[in-house]
Amino acid sequence: MVRAKAKKLVIVESPAKARTVERILGAPFLVKASIGHIRDLPKSQLGVDVDHDFAPHYVIPEEKQKVVTELSQAASGASAIYLATDPDREGEAISWHLVQAMKTGDQPVHRVVFHEITKDAVEEAFRHPRSIDMSLVDAQQARRILDRLVGYRISPILWKKVRRGLSAGRVQSVALRLIVEREREIQAFVPIEYWTIKAELAKGPDSPTFTALLVSQWGSRKRISLPDEKVTRSVVEGLQGAQYTVAAVKRQESKRQPTPPFITSTLQQEAYRKLGFSAQRTMTLAQQLYEGLPLGDQGSVGLITYMRTDSTRVSAGAVAEARDYIAQKYGPDYLPPSARAFVTKVKGAQEAHEAIRPTSVFREPDALKSHLNRDQLRLYQLIWKRMVASQMAAAVMDNVSVDIKAEAKSGKYLLRATALSVKIPGFLALYSEGKDEEEEDSKQSLPPLAEKEDLSLVKLHPEQHFTKPPARYTDATLVKSLEDNGIGRPSTYAPIIAILQQRDYVTREEGRFHPTPLGTLISDLLSQHFPQIVDIGFTAHMEAELDSVARGERPWVKAVGDFYPSLQAAVQKASAEMEKVKVADEPAGEDCPECGRPMVIKRGRYGQFMACSGFPQCRYKATAAMERVAPDGEVCPECGRPMVIKHGRYGQFIACSGYPECRYTKRNERSLGVVCPQCGGDIVEKVTKKKRHFYGCKNYPQCTFSLWQRPLSDPCPRCGGLLVQQGKNGERCVACSYTSQVREKERIGA
Repeated sequence: MVRAKAKKLVIVESPAKARTVERILGAPFLVKASIGHIRDLPKSQLGVDVDHDFAPHYVIPEEKQKVVTELSQAASGASAIYLATDPDREGEAISWHLVQAMKTGDQPVHRVVFHEITKDAVEEAFRHPRSIDMSLVDAQQARRILDRLVGYRISPILWKKVRRGLSAGRVQSVALRLIVEREREIQAFVPIEYWTIKAELAKGPDSPTFTALLVSQWGSRKRISLPDEKVTRSVVEGLQGAQYTVAAVKRQESKRQPTPPFITSTLQQEAYRKLGFSAQRTMTLAQQLYEGLPLGDQGSVGLITYMRTDSTRVSAGAVAEARDYIAQKYGPDYLPPSARAFVTKVKGAQEAHEAIRPTSVFREPDALKSHLNRDQLRLYQLIWKRMVASQMAAAVMDNVSVDIKAEAKSGKYLLRATALSVKIPGFLALYSEGKDEEEEDSKQSLPPLAEKEDLSLVKLHPEQHFTKPPARYTDATLVKSLEDNGIGRPSTYAPIIAILQQRDYVTREEGRFHPTPLGTLISDLLSQHFPQIVDIGFTAHMEAELDSVARGERPWVKAVGDFYPSLQAAVQKASAEMEKVKVADEPAGEDCPECGRPMVIKRGRYGQFMACSGFPQCRYKATAAMERVAPDGEVCPECGRPMVIKHGRYGQFIACSGYPECRYTKRNERSLGVVCPQCGGDIVEKVTKKKRHFYGCKNYPQCTFSLWQRPLSDPCPRCGGLLVQQGKNGERCVACSYTSQVREKERIGA
C-alpha cells in the first residue's frame, strides 16, 4: 500500500486570502488561516515584567484555542510549514507567534513574503523562502509593550478623576490633542472683514465679457487694502469713470506632472475626498481587494498589491506593463520618453515594499463590474486610475495673465485677469488628484487681447468677505497631519481614528471631527499631567526608535527601557497631583430653579448631567440636559432661533433654543464611523418610539438597513463583512457564521 505523500502546510491570516493562495499553489499544499493574531498580552493584567527586561507574558485567548489546535494537528502531518502572513511587522509577528504556539519541533519552518497575491509573485516567494526576521518581530513587540505600559499605567488615573472604562493610548492621545487644539483655534478665532472688487470688462458692446480682480494701485507692489465698506465704496466710485487699457499680456506654458501611485496615507486621503470613505472603510475594502475576490471561472483573484505601505516604489515589471497599456490604449502621445520613478517622501519609509497598485493594469475596472460590489469597484477604479496616470505624459497647461490699467480721477489702479486651460491633457485625460479644501481656479476663457487695447467697463462687483478659521479635521486632513508629523505608521491611521470615535472622544459631523466634552477633558488632563505622552515631537521620536529596532540597529529592550522611567515618574507625580486637584465643573449657563444658584455640568459613572452648584445643600438635578450649538449654524424651521444639541434621558437630540416658547425638536443621529453594507452610507444610532436604541443607515428611507446590536468598526476576519457586538464581550458577523466570545484586539494598541 502506497502511503499518501504529506502535504506542505501554508498558514495565512484570513480565509479569503487562504482561498486565493490555495488556488495558486494547487494540490501539494494545504492552506489554513489563523484568523489574525493567535497570541497576545492578557486582557485583565499588565502582562509585562518590568523588572526583568520587560518580558511579555503572552497567552492564547480562549476563542483561539480551537484554531491553534487545528493548526497544530495540520502541522504535525505536514512535510514542511510555510508562514505566508502579511509582509509587514505585524505579519512577521503573527508568524513568530504561530511558531511559538504550535511548538513545531524539528519540522522545517519557512517564511515567505509576497506583496501581491498573483501566481508569479506567490510562486517566486516560495522559490526563495527565508527565516523569520526577528528585528521586525522585536519592533512589533516593542510597540505592543509600549502601548500596554502607557494604557495600564495612565488609564486607572483617569478612572479615578473622571469615570471607569476610559483609556489613554500612546498614539491615539496625540491624535486627540490635534483635534482638541484645532477646535480651540476655531473657538478663539476672530473673523476679520475685508473686501474685493472685480470688474466685468469687454472689448466692445457685442463682445463676451470677462472678469478682472483689483490687485493694487498702479506702480505699487503692495496689495490694495479694502478693510471695510466705506473704503471700498470710495474706490468703486473712482473706478466707475476710469479708462481701462490692456497694459501687458503674458502667456506661458507650464507642465503639470502626475502624482505617484498610492501609499496607505494618500489612498485614505483620496478615498475620503473622492468617494467619501472613512479611513476604516477604505482599509476594509482594500483588504478585500488584496486578499482576493471571486472572478467567475478565474476563481479568487488578488486585485491589488499590499495596502499597508509608505513607499511609492513600483516594480520594473509593473511599470513596463503600465507603459504597454498606455501605448495601446492612448497612443504614443500619452507616453513619456522614459518610465517615471517617484521619490518616497515619508520619513522611515520601507523601500522594500511597493506602492499600492493593481496586480495587472490590463484588468480594467469595467471588466469587474459584474464581480465586485459598488464600493469595491469604486476603490479599485481609484487605485487603477492613479497607477496608470502615474506613468502617463505630463499635462501641458496654458496660463494667460493680463494686466489692466484703470486710470481714474482718484488715481491709477492695476487689475489682473487670468485664465488657465489645458493645452495637452496628458495624464489629466484619465485622472486628477482631489483637494482637501475648495480652491479657486480660474476657469474663465479670455478673448484675444493686445497691449494698449482699450476696454469697456460693464459692471463692478464689490464683495464683502471675512477671514475663516482653520477647518476642522476630516479623515483626509487628519491622516495627512499624522503622517506629516511622523505619528503612527501605515497600519495605524485607520485604527487611531476608529478608536477615538468608539470611545466617544470625538464625533464625526458632516464629515469633520468634533471633540466631545469628554474628549476635551481627557486631552486637557493628559496635556497637564503627561505632557511627554501627548507631545507630537516625542511621539514621532518613538516611531523613529521603533524603526531603528525594525532595521536591527537597536535592541527593543533598550528602546522600551529608555522610555519607561520617564513614564513611571510621570505616573507617580500625576497620581499625587490629581489627588489634590478637583476637575472643575463646567458652567451650564442657567440657574437652579429651586435655589437660584448657577447650574453646572457634572460627570458621573453614566456620563454627564446638570446639577445645582449648591450641592449638597441643594440636590436639584436637571432632567433636561446640557446643550451646545448645533453644527453648521442650523436654525429652527418654525421660529428661526438657533438650534442646540441637548442631552436627554434617552441620549442626544436637537431642539430649538427658544424652549419653552418653541417646542420644535428632532433626532440627533450620532454617526458610529461604520459604513452601511448595503449602500455605503453612515450607520447612525437611533431611538424607537418606545425608547429602544437601534442602529440604521442614515440614508433611510432610501436604504432600510438596520439592526439591534451595536455595529463594530473592525471588519470580520473571516469574510470582511460587518461585525456587531454580541453579549458583553462577544462579536458576530452579519454576513457569515463567524462568532467570537472575546472581541479581537485592534490591530495596534493605539
